[in-house]
Amino acid sequence: MFYNKENDWGFTNFLAFEELLDPAKGLVHPTDFSMNLEVLVTAEPPHGVCWDSKKYTGYIGLKNQGATCYMNSLLQALYFTNKLRKAVYMIPTEADDSIKSVPLAIQRVSYELQSHDKPVGTKKLTKSFGWETLDSFMQHDAQELCRVLLDNMDMKMKGTRVEGTIPGLFEGKMISFIRCKHVDYESSREESFMDIQLNVKDQKDVYESFDDYVRVEVLEGDNKYDAGDHGLQDAEKGIAFTKFPPVLHLQLKRFQFDPISENNIKINDRFEFPERLDLTKYIKVGPTDVPPVYFLHAVLVHSGDNHGGHYVVYINPEGDGKWCKFDDDVVVRCTKKEAIERNYGGSSDEFLQFRNCTNAYMLVYINEAKREEILQPVSEDDIPGYLSQRLTEERETEARRRKEKSEQSQYLNLRVVTEDDMVIHQGHELVDMEKIMARKPFRIRKESNLLQFQETLAEWFGYRPEDIRFWPYHSRQNGSARPTNLNLDQTTLQSHVVQDISSDEEDLIVFLEILPYRNPRSCRNLTAKAAQRRSDSEMTLFFRYYDPVRKVLEYKGYEMFSEKLQAKELIEACNVKAGFPSGTALLIFNDIKANNVEKLVAPDFPSGRLGQTYLDLCDGDLVVFQKAITLEEDALLPLSTVKDFFKDLTFRTDVEFVDKERPSDDSCTFSLTLNLKMNYSQVVNAVAARLRTDPKRIQLFKCQSALRDSPGAAITCSSDSTLKDLFTNFRTSMPKPKKLFYHHLDMDIDEMEARKEVKVVWQSNYREEGREFVLLVNRKGMIKDLLEQVKKQVDLSPDGSGQLRLVEIMNSKMQGTFPLMGPLENSLVNMSGNRTFRVEEIPTDQVKLGPDELLIPVAHFHKEFHHCFGIPFYLRIKAGDTVLDVKERIQKILEVPDKEFEKYKFCISHLGKPLYMEDETYKFQLKDLNPQNVYSGTVGSTTWLGIDHLNKTPKRPRPSYLEKAVKIYN
Repeated sequence: MFYNKENDWGFTNFLAFEELLDPAKGLVHPTDFSMNLEVLVTAEPPHGVCWDSKKYTGYIGLKNQGATCYMNSLLQALYFTNKLRKAVYMIPTEADDSIKSVPLAIQRVSYELQSHDKPVGTKKLTKSFGWETLDSFMQHDAQELCRVLLDNMDMKMKGTRVEGTIPGLFEGKMISFIRCKHVDYESSREESFMDIQLNVKDQKDVYESFDDYVRVEVLEGDNKYDAGDHGLQDAEKGIAFTKFPPVLHLQLKRFQFDPISENNIKINDRFEFPERLDLTKYIKVGPTDVPPVYFLHAVLVHSGDNHGGHYVVYINPEGDGKWCKFDDDVVVRCTKKEAIERNYGGSSDEFLQFRNCTNAYMLVYINEAKREEILQPVSEDDIPGYLSQRLTEERETEARRRKEKSEQSQYLNLRVVTEDDMVIHQGHELVDMEKIMARKPFRIRKESNLLQFQETLAEWFGYRPEDIRFWPYHSRQNGSARPTNLNLDQTTLQSHVVQDISSDEEDLIVFLEILPYRNPRSCRNLTAKAAQRRSDSEMTLFFRYYDPVRKVLEYKGYEMFSEKLQAKELIEACNVKAGFPSGTALLIFNDIKANNVEKLVAPDFPSGRLGQTYLDLCDGDLVVFQKAITLEEDALLPLSTVKDFFKDLTFRTDVEFVDKERPSDDSCTFSLTLNLKMNYSQVVNAVAARLRTDPKRIQLFKCQSALRDSPGAAITCSSDSTLKDLFTNFRTSMPKPKKLFYHHLDMDIDEMEARKEVKVVWQSNYREEGREFVLLVNRKGMIKDLLEQVKKQVDLSPDGSGQLRLVEIMNSKMQGTFPLMGPLENSLVNMSGNRTFRVEEIPTDQVKLGPDELLIPVAHFHKEFHHCFGIPFYLRIKAGDTVLDVKERIQKILEVPDKEFEKYKFCISHLGKPLYMEDETYKFQLKDLNPQNVYSGTVGSTTWLGIDHLNKTPKRPRPSYLEKAVKIYN
């Protein structure tokens, strides 16, 4: 028998064939064995296919970015609160940043939901929140997002014509009171609320949960109320609603902390909620102008457990009982039963062996008297003209970008190199290709002919077409790239297309030659000849001059030569370009590629061969020359030759330095070109010179990794690492500059590095959590030095001992104390892991112990002896003290009321097991407590005193690494 709620497509249970044919069942006609079947076919709307939500419902959905269903459900509920939508449109956003403005992003989503036919994306909205991509794949709490988003919107509405809209729609009032039963005294205060959180556990429906919410608590016995002059009084504590808002958000507490598992769990119990909600009996201030009677407008539903799941929302858009289900990008019509009853939770179906985990999580009710006001129609006329125009332009721009992207295959990314780029470049090759490729490219159609290309280039750069020529870059077999001087006549320009001169399917780089008489900055010496076309037997060479004194390269232009170029011709050309006298001795090199420089001509070159030997050069080669140097100059100059310069160049790198305390402040960020061979001292000196400060007051930090762009470990001033060692995890050819962080110090770095950060807790009493301190202590100091630092930052008891001690605690149990004169360097080794180091003032009765006294550790636990909690402490015990004496002393320390203290049980640890002390007259003997020194300190014992009682400290659920609070950063 098919059953629609069974697993495995309903085929788990079968009907026996004999039962099928049984005449008593009436399933099969006994004579002709025919069957009459009544079939009801239903289907869920499809996801990921062409489901037209607008066509079938009149509404559209929101796209899920990964795990944003919770946000989509909430946004739809707020969108259909029409009065809120109108107010959102009225927030002035003309001058707002299109990326960071939250109001503008919400306006954009609302506008698109109202005007588009397809599901709307929310990436711009989450980006305006300041969220990263990971946040879109991390499911958050819809209730928490609701509060945060409404708070943010309310703040952005302040000072505008719609200020007060959020509290006007969602804010209610209640009075919290404490009323004495036997005297005329009452304390009360009025509070505002934006939503009401209702218990689900052990509650049948919304009304029972409201009854529980307003139930009066009686304060009596040990819990009496302190009524000031009236003393402790029996009293009643409770709340009373004075005003319910027009739009009422009920947050159902489906998730609660389970003290057994110490985790949040989801409560899937059945919890009913009505379509019409009458809250009249919960208003305690008499009749109001607007009766608190509501109709159900939206139901946010969660499917799953505490660790994840899926959100959908059922909405009654016009308040007429016609419901729709909004499931991310899919919207469908649904029945009232599907929207309400099926989301009560729990299960009364005997066939289900598991509890239904799909249930309502948040309810939105609208006051019946405010129906027309809250759900007033929103038309195009309600959208400010500037806003619709801005959003329309955004949409057109995006459509144009999509079109460009789709047509990308028809275009090349064009980058243009000019002689200006060659002049400023100080490295191998003619230009810095990484910088050229980092430029925003021009876009040129692949099928444009070369004449059109030349005309376009001339128009872009402001020249006549006849005044320019373009040289496409081509890659050589050795890995270098050089411009090629094409011999293009008018016919060739018209018959060939741009794609023909590109060796790449996506990128084209050209050198733009501007004829000398049109470019006064040109380094070329020729004028008329420049306009001539190059013959096939000619080659183009580029020239650079190296000045070993200034350690710089100077671009000297380019020239055409015969392919049969002799050394003497090249020497003369170089002398002319540098303005040297004819016959000046030169060193000439061919810059082939990075780390490959070949000597062409040297002073010792045989003079007889200068006019006989042809040089091994080809079109596009880069010639680098310098004056010949003497032996004395070679000894004095650190980079005396071109080869030395280029070798040094391989160790140069751009390093970005960022202020560790202000990483986003661009004014504190700068770049330096440094040598990878530099040691720490040389690097910090360069940074200090740039900052104009003392190098000893600068500390440097590495990045965490190549992927995590944040400060990592500090670099010690005694480090013998080179700059190259600091970037061992980075590729030396990274286009992005390498990065280090710097920090201004208040003391010399060698003095600071002799210190260490130590985290300690100051414990002023044994009833409340202590205060945490982070101290900078001298590694060579003593424990007493650390205590002196703490003493300067805390307030000691006026009648106390004034003496401090350092105590180690682990797992809420005392481990021992450190001696005052103990060296910190040895103690600091233990200050790690799960240990806590506590500083406390020594009680006056523990400063000096008699020969018949000792200190014993005391710890709290409940039933499980080895699972301690709370704040442990030391207790002085004297030989002959009774158990009753010890109890009274502990009660005084903890300040526990008598009635509660009666429930406390006491034990002594004995061989790792608790030995409960029932006899209060028992007298302690010191030998029974097995005292042993710990860390050679003054106190310590392997035996400890345990207090067995209920832990009333609220336990916190263990946070998941996948969970974090919802925040809107803008």
